[in-house]
Amino acid sequence: MDKKKDFADILRSSGLRPTKQRLKLAEFLFNRDKTFHFSVENLNKSINKKNSEDKIALATIYNTVHAFKKAGHLKEILIKDGKNYFDTNTSSHHHFYDEANNELIDIENNKIELKKFPIPPRGKSIKDVNVIISVDNDNQNH
Repeated sequence: MDKKKDFADILRSSGLRPTKQRLKLAEFLFNRDKTFHFSVENLNKSINKKNSEDKIALATIYNTVHAFKKAGHLKEILIKDGKNYFDTNTSSHHHFYDEANNELIDIENNKIELKKFPIPPRGKSIKDVNVIISVDNDNQNH
């Protein structure tokens, strides 16, 4: 299977032309074994390292990430203080948020038991539930 073609297909399904920069972004995001959580700022730093030959404009990164989200290839996770992260795992699941390291860690859906939900507003239905549990370093001596 040709990965370059797969990434071009992901871009096209997102309504994007498969340019060299967008293909590089798609490969960076989706060519991995584990779920990848990132902010646009961190992605920009990772993609455009000081010695990187082919820099990608922040606007291109931002627009591509949001097009991927709109097409269902990424999930956006909103954290307190207006921080938002993106997740390559688009299945229904929850997260620990490590405040010390500004990092998200997946929690499988079946590890959290939710028993009672409020009735959604008239004309609305619950689409998904995202639980974010903030964690901090344990500073206690054992």
